[in-house]
Amino acid sequence: MLVSKKIIILVFFLCAFYQSPVVLAQGQPLRIVSLSPAITEEIFLLQAEDMLVGVTSYCQRPKQAQQKQIVGTVTGVSLEKIIELEPDIVLTTPLTDRKAVEHLKNLGITVENFPLVKNFEQICSQIIRLGEITGKKNKAEQIALNARQELERIRAIVTKEGGIAYKVFVQIGAEPLFTVNKDYFINDMVELAGGINIAKDAGSGLYSREKVIEADPDFIIIASMGIVTEKEKRIWQKYPSLKAVRLGRIGQIDSEAICSPNPQSFVSALDDIVKFMYGGQKNI
Repeated sequence: MLVSKKIIILVFFLCAFYQSPVVLAQGQPLRIVSLSPAITEEIFLLQAEDMLVGVTSYCQRPKQAQQKQIVGTVTGVSLEKIIELEPDIVLTTPLTDRKAVEHLKNLGITVENFPLVKNFEQICSQIIRLGEITGKKNKAEQIALNARQELERIRAIVTKEGGIAYKVFVQIGAEPLFTVNKDYFINDMVELAGGINIAKDAGSGLYSREKVIEADPDFIIIASMGIVTEKEKRIWQKYPSLKAVRLGRIGQIDSEAICSPNPQSFVSALDDIVKFMYGGQKNI
């Protein structure tokens, strides 16, 4: 692959300043490529979208994100498209193709990997780090602070309810049945709602209906999967002995709200779950 003289100069510049959290030249705006839907959404939340020049096809929120150059998917990217955008930094996750990451680094392009978040505090840390990169740290810290305050309000509601340890099953996939264990931030969400994730100690997200039936959860929460969600509800209704079925405690939650987290969406989804568990709300 031929690399233009312009790209070679850019590579030299980026190498010279590698690991710098903010790479600016003569006051020019930072150029960011985001390979994560959650990170892309947080960049918009920080009102730093002018710095964003490239995203993945999975970066659907907000809608304006799709007006940016598409450079690939969450797992597979086009190196040519990324290089053409002349980014100062590429933001990746553990899902990003490792070979592509190494190629970018070898070209001297700054790459920062954001680990998959496992809990609320890591979500807050992620947006603060993005704030540092984009020069929006104060705004990021305010967003995190507001979310923490909202979290305390929600926790007070849970405490008032007496801390009932409801057993909860969260379904995020079907055929095969897929759930969340302690390595998913959704587990933290369930526990903050005063629940016990029946799959917390599972070796992976793959699960079976037999295990769900054995655990007999008080609540079943299904991440929205279009028409598949309604089909899954009907399947669970075939097990009337399940407490969640018998008491009408099968709820649905927006998959985007729980699968692409930021501090605001986390507490919003948590609030919905708490209302579902304690307030008699039928749909989340």
